[in-house]
Amino acid sequence: MDTAPASSAAAGEPRWLTDEEQRVWRAYIDATTLLEDHLDRQLQRDAGMPHVYYGLLVKLAEAPRRRLRMTELAKDAKITRSRLSHAVARLEKNGWVRREDCPSDKRGQFAVLTDEGVEVLRRHAPGHVDAVRQAVFDRLTPEQQKSLGEIMGIVAEGLQPSEAGADLPWLR
Repeated sequence: MDTAPASSAAAGEPRWLTDEEQRVWRAYIDATTLLEDHLDRQLQRDAGMPHVYYGLLVKLAEAPRRRLRMTELAKDAKITRSRLSHAVARLEKNGWVRREDCPSDKRGQFAVLTDEGVEVLRRHAPGHVDAVRQAVFDRLTPEQQKSLGEIMGIVAEGLQPSEAGADLPWLR
């Protein structure tokens, strides 16, 4: 769609993307869609799990005592609580995670990475890192890597408002 630049839009008119903004946006959508598919396929093939499950195991491995409250894990993973509950149920079935009740809050639960879950990560992390490196870092200069990190940090920060009632996945 060929449209006028945002600065010339009439009051009440949408601020259409410029041709260059549209090019950047579509490149971003294409790249993120293809990257997520690439990582999902690699992990399904090599570890029998989707990328989001692998990410949950990593977050638990990095947590003190390999455990996080379910609400904190949902926030860290940027997913809804119902999606997390489903994922943890599957990870429990595989023996990679277990749930524990929270002694200070009867409604709260912890997700805990099991020794078997640690072993799954140990076995499959090298292949996953290779896939990430090949797909992203090997294609960028160090300056581009730094810029990408800064840009994505700014975008993520802007999408996580801190005010009460913000519509964020882990609050749903």
